[in-house]
Amino acid sequence: MAKASRQDDFELMQRIAADDQDAIGELYDRFGSLVYRMAYQTMPSRSDAEDVVQEVFVRLWRTAGRFDPKRAALVTWVMLIARRHMVDRLRRLRSKIKASVLEEGWSPPASGVMPGEELQQDERFAALLERVDKLPELQQTVIKRAYLGGQTLKQIGNELNVPLGTIKSALSRALVRLRERSSTEELSS
Repeated sequence: MAKASRQDDFELMQRIAADDQDAIGELYDRFGSLVYRMAYQTMPSRSDAEDVVQEVFVRLWRTAGRFDPKRAALVTWVMLIARRHMVDRLRRLRSKIKASVLEEGWSPPASGVMPGEELQQDERFAALLERVDKLPELQQTVIKRAYLGGQTLKQIGNELNVPLGTIKSALSRALVRLRERSSTEELSS
């Protein structure tokens, strides 16, 4: 499968905004398993994960006209929307649980995340994805597939038809670059 360019991604999202059913199917084919893996790892049950995937793609369809390839790659945009949706859903689920806990007696949150920290985590995640988008193409692909897609380096190498050693080197270089950019940004702030 050839890698889609940002212009191709933009055209795909414009077709989705125009309610092109084939384009919606194409978007799902490209990102459905990625969103599902993320949801399956995040949500409390398989049925919740399946619901999240459906809701995320409805949200992508409704917001397709807002996609701007100059701001982020399509995979980054899809994953940000998916992550935000999952955070919102978990908050709603947590508030339902808290309401029932109030009737039984209060206990501290299991996650240990204080109010306001989730927003900071969301912002840091978005900043990290922006830094990933600035990496060379192979490094971007390896980082996104390994860390967002949950693929092994061997799977990535097989799918891209690239030797495993090259994939490992790309990952190593990408992580070094991300660390360097992160410390440079911390020093300048």
